Amino acid sequence: MQTKTVIEAAVGAVVFAACLVGFLFMKGKLKETETPDKKLAKRKKLFFIGMIIGAWFMGGVLLTAFSGMKPGGLHINFEMFSPRVTLPFGNLTLAKTTVTAVIVTALLVILLALFRLICVPKFTDGEPKGMQNAAEIAVEFMDGFVEKATEGNFISLLSPFMLCMALFMAGCAFSELVGARAPTSDLTCTLALGLCTFTLINVCGIRKNGIGGRLKNMGGAMPAMRPVMIPLKAVSDIAVPVSLGCRLFGNMLGGLMVMDLLKGVLGGYASGLPAIAGLYFNLFHPGIQIYIFITLSLTFINEALEMPETT
Repeated sequence: MQTKTVIEAAVGAVVFAACLVGFLFMKGKLKETETPDKKLAKRKKLFFIGMIIGAWFMGGVLLTAFSGMKPGGLHINFEMFSPRVTLPFGNLTLAKTTVTAVIVTALLVILLALFRLICVPKFTDGEPKGMQNAAEIAVEFMDGFVEKATEGNFISLLSPFMLCMALFMAGCAFSELVGARAPTSDLTCTLALGLCTFTLINVCGIRKNGIGGRLKNMGGAMPAMRPVMIPLKAVSDIAVPVSLGCRLFGNMLGGLMVMDLLKGVLGGYASGLPAIAGLYFNLFHPGIQIYIFITLSLTFINEALEMPETT
């Protein structure tokens, strides 16, 4: 170990030890005072922050020295599509994100089955409690969300589908926490989700108004202009899954790249920071994208259910 590294680690250790002594001293002072002292409490917080900074700096120095993770060693390979893997049987190859998506789906099915069989083996008709109450809150929230977005149409069809899609997308985001690339950061997966919305748009539109009504919806309120407007509207509808898929792909891939940038720029000093940033990029940020995707899907479906007034 180089002398510079030893000195830097020693500085971090001294800062940590000094702040620890100050933190314990202020903690003892606060216990002695009968009334809360804001100045002592503020100093206690400052010493605690100093402890964290000292420990982080010392840990970064040691990780950089022993692991070779030097700051600035940034190298990111951008891949729009996931690398492929060969399955152990046959010559079938699949994208890694496809394998991850299958695993996420299987785990969700298992967890939901265990929830139904163990957590809530029998639903009660009275006031729900515990896990049944949580499940009913989630279902009622999605029912209300779909009802408001589609004016009460096809709740029994759209609500379960949107809830399953939300669970799947959340599971894909959580897969990043174990080091896997999220399937929603692969364009093929997000386009497939967009195609699901495209299918629902036309299925709901035809079920509500029939094929003729769906064509009238696409053609607009002026019968004379429908031969021109229907092809244009068809092109616009085909662009819907592409737009939804690319939007979700770009946002999720952006979060993945930011995490890689953070690790590459800081090197060993990134210790602990990716975990904190991961709370945003793996929990809060995907939650926003799930909300936007479902909201846009329901908006497009609601547009397909409307019947224009003929002029």
